[in-house]
Parts: sequence; C-alpha cells; structure tokens
Amino acid sequence: MTKDYAVGIGLLLMVVFLWTAANFVTQNLFVDGGYNKPWLITYTNTAAFAIYLIPSLLRHKLEQHDLRDDSQSRGYQPLQQDSNEREVENVQPVGNNESPRLTTRETAKLAFGFSFLWFIANWSSNAALAYTTVASVTILASMSSFTTLGLSWLFGVESLSMRKVLAVATSFLGVVLVSLSDSNSSTGSGGSEALSGEGSKTVLGDCLALLSACFYAFYVTYLKVQIKDESRIDMQLFFGFVGLASVLTCWPVGIILHLTGIETFQWPSASGAVVAILFNMFITFSSDFLYAIAVLKTTPLVVTVGLSLTIPLAVFGDFFLHELAPIQVLAGALLVLVAFVIIGREDAQETAAKASASTGSTEGEEHLLRRSSDGEGGLGASHA
Repeated sequence: MTKDYAVGIGLLLMVVFLWTAANFVTQNLFVDGGYNKPWLITYTNTAAFAIYLIPSLLRHKLEQHDLRDDSQSRGYQPLQQDSNEREVENVQPVGNNESPRLTTRETAKLAFGFSFLWFIANWSSNAALAYTTVASVTILASMSSFTTLGLSWLFGVESLSMRKVLAVATSFLGVVLVSLSDSNSSTGSGGSEALSGEGSKTVLGDCLALLSACFYAFYVTYLKVQIKDESRIDMQLFFGFVGLASVLTCWPVGIILHLTGIETFQWPSASGAVVAILFNMFITFSSDFLYAIAVLKTTPLVVTVGLSLTIPLAVFGDFFLHELAPIQVLAGALLVLVAFVIIGREDAQETAAKASASTGSTEGEEHLLRRSSDGEGGLGASHA
C-alpha cells in the first residue's frame, strides 16, 4: 500500500464519521425540528464552499506581490535568459506520465460541471427522506456501488474482476440486511405510519433515492477521470468555484419550488433549527473537501463502498449508547466491513503495482538516455 493510498483511506474514515453525524443532524432537523426544506438545506450547504475562494484569492495576491518584489530586486534580466528559463520550466522529464497542472480557468470549468452533478445527487437524497423511509433510501443509495464499478471500468479508472463484483454484492447484501431490520423495527413502533398510506409518495421517494445513487456515481467517476491525481489541482480553489457555481445557477430552482408550492421559502423559527443548519453546513464544508481528496488518492469504488461503513459505525455507536444490535444488523454490518477490506486490499495492490511499474519504466528510460549520451560523447572524442 502506497503512502498516498493510506492517507486516502484515513481521510475516507474521517468522512464516514462526519457524514454519520450529519445524518443524525439532518434527520433531527426534518423530523423533530419540523423544518423539512431539502432544497434550501442543499443550497446553503453547497454555497458554503464559496468560502474556500477567500484563502485562494489571498494566496494569489501574495504570490503576485512576491513575484513583483522579486523582479524589482533582481533588476534587468536579458530577454533571452527569460525565454530559456520558461522553456526549461515547460519541459517534462522523459517517462513522466503525469498530466500538467490545471489552470485557474480549467479548474473553474471543471468545478461548474461537477457542481451540477453534486447538487442533483445531494438534493435528491435529502428530498427522498421526505417521502420514503430511511431504510429505502439506504438500500437504493447502496446501488451506487454497482454504477460506480461499471462507470469506473468503462472509463479505465478501475479494472473489473470477479472479486470486486462479489465484494460489491456482499456490501449491498449487508446494507439490505441492516435496512430491512431497521424498517421492521420502525414499522412495529409506528415510525412509518405517516408513509404507510401514501404509496405514490413512497414511490416518488424511492425514485429520488435511486436518482441520487446514479448522480453520486457520476460525480465521483467524473472527478477521478478529469483530475486523475490530487497534485494536478488546487482543491480549495476547485471547491470555491463549486460553491460559486451553485450560488449563481441554482437560485432560480428555489424560486420555482416556492411559486409552485413544492417547497416554500421560510426562515427557521426555532433556534435549534438554525444551529442544526449551521452545523450541517460546517460538516459539508469540511467533509466533502476531504472526500474529494480521498477519491483522488484512492479510487471511486473504494470510497463508494467505504461510505457504507456508516452502518458499522452506527452499530458501534448504538452498542455504547443504547444496547447491542440484533443479530441481523450485526451480520449486515460485518458483511459491509468485509467487502470494504476486500476491495481496499485489491485496489491497494493494483495501485502499488502501477507505481512500481511506472518507477521501473522511468528508471529504464533514464538509463538508456545516459548510455546514449555516453556513446555520443565517446564517438565525438574518437572523431576528434
């Protein structure tokens, strides 16, 4: 396992913890707080990303100031020397397969495309909770593992193997076991009575959850395919542009929802709702940034299956806060954990093999260049 891959797994585990906390906060806001505004919650969470533009702009100003001071201190430099320096800076080493770093304009274009996929995935997921049960949303959201595996294989991000397919299926089975147990307990306690007589709304909620799973797979694959490696992009600048794009383009949707009565605009009246919204914004602001880095350091499939670790984490929390979970829930959580370990181990081996092959290829090409250079020097000396 490479160092970057291990860091990516660590960041993913942090995201799992933060998203588990966010789920509790959102559920409390919708159910107990009485503030069921999925579009507004998604909009405010995404708009918080624009704060990342502030340090990026400050850093840009400082760099310009340092360059101006440096040029004044050096005085006049010959034009030919400046040209040669630029040529040296633009030369890529032989055998270096890394793509060039994205410019600010390219980062902005990438962020605007990503923001559309990200907003749809999160908005539909939040809206689904208003129409269907948490169990249904969880089961359908886990379908993103299959979609992510297919898209990643199609775009050359992942290799397809029987072990990965079986691991994804195992993770899905574990999610189903936990979710069905949760659904049965909720129905027995009357927790789903509000939804039991509204079949059409339940179907709508299931469709929204499935839509969220599809767009989730789209945006994690899009991120990996377009960026490839974390070193190619300024992630703070990227997420700053994501927030700016959402602020500029998504507000007309809110007006349409308000005029049609689907989601009327209303300020939260209770102080607890305000605190919950701000806390949710903070979690989204920090966790999604870490999550994007985890995608680039590992693979889309690893982070997709890894997010199902919220289930074992919830079971672990229930063990300490309440009581031991039923056998069905423990079995499902164990299946999710086993699937994550299998996929993580196989992808780690593939990543290490690729890194080793790339290093060997580069060293071989450098050796050939040195031999060619020595040969040319010898011929020149002999001729003289």
